[in-house]
Amino acid sequence: NADVAMYIAKGQGKGCARLFEPAMHTALLERLELEAQLEVAVERAQLDLQYQPIVSLATGRVSGFEALVRWNHPERGELPPEAFMPIAEETGLVVAIDRWVLLKACCQGRAWQRAYPADEPLIVGVNLSARQLEEDDAVELVELALEVSGLPPEHLVIEITERFLLRNESLGIKTLEALRALGVRLAIDDFGTGYSSLAYLRHLPIDVLKIDRSFIDGLGRSEEDTALVQAILRLARSLNLETIAEGVERPDQRAALADLQCTLAQGWHFSRPLRSAEMEDLLRTRTAALPQFGLTV
Repeated sequence: NADVAMYIAKGQGKGCARLFEPAMHTALLERLELEAQLEVAVERAQLDLQYQPIVSLATGRVSGFEALVRWNHPERGELPPEAFMPIAEETGLVVAIDRWVLLKACCQGRAWQRAYPADEPLIVGVNLSARQLEEDDAVELVELALEVSGLPPEHLVIEITERFLLRNESLGIKTLEALRALGVRLAIDDFGTGYSSLAYLRHLPIDVLKIDRSFIDGLGRSEEDTALVQAILRLARSLNLETIAEGVERPDQRAALADLQCTLAQGWHFSRPLRSAEMEDLLRTRTAALPQFGLTV
C-alpha cells in the first residue's frame, strides 16, 4: 500500500506526499490494465485517425486538417487521445504511435491532394510528442514519411508543445532546425500555456502559433481574454507567424477572431473531427461538414 501511495505521489511531481487510500489501488490496477491493452492495441491496429478541418477566417475555405488519433477499444468504445496518450508517453509506446500517425496522415493527405486538387493544396497537421522528437531518428522519420507519401514538405506542419523545448532546449532547437531544413513547417501547439513562450519565440524556427482554446473560450465575453488573444495575434504578426485559433465553438468567437485578423481556426463551430469517409465527402462535394456556417473547400 505504501508503494502504491509512493507511485501516485511520484506521478504528481517533486515534493509531493500522499497517504494510501483504497481507491488508489483500484485506480492503479485499472491503469496497468489499460497500459497492457494499449500495447495490444498498437500491435493489432486498433488505432484510427480522424481529421479536423482547419479553416481560413478570411475566405471560409478549408485550408487543411489536423490528424487526431483515436483508440477503438474493444470494450470501452472510441477513446480520445487524452484517455491514453499520457500512458503512451510514460511507457514509450507513444514513439510507435507517432510513427504510425505521421505516415498515415501524410499518405492520406497526399491522396486527397491528388484526388481533389485545388489552388491551395491541403495542409497536413500532425502532432509529434516530446518522446518522439528526442529519438535519434526523429528527423529521418519525417523525411521517410515525406518520401513514402510523396507529400511536398511545405504542406506538412509538425506541431510541438513547449514541454519538449523545456525538457531539453539545446536538443529541441537543433531538432527543429533540422526539420525546418527538410522544408516542413513548424507550429507551437497550445501557445500561451507554457512559462517561456516569449523567450523562445525570438530564436525558434517556428512558422505557426496555435492559440490555446482556454483563451478562445472567453473571447468576446471577457475583456481580459480578448485582450490576451489580441496581444498574441499582434505578436505573431510582428514575427511574421501564421496563427491558428483552437477550440472555436461559437459564431461570436469566429467573428471576433476575424476582426482581430487571426489567419486560421478550427473547432466544433466549423466541424467536429471527421472520419476518413466523412472528410472525403467534404472534399468531394465541396460543401461544409456543417453547411449553416458557409464552409467551403
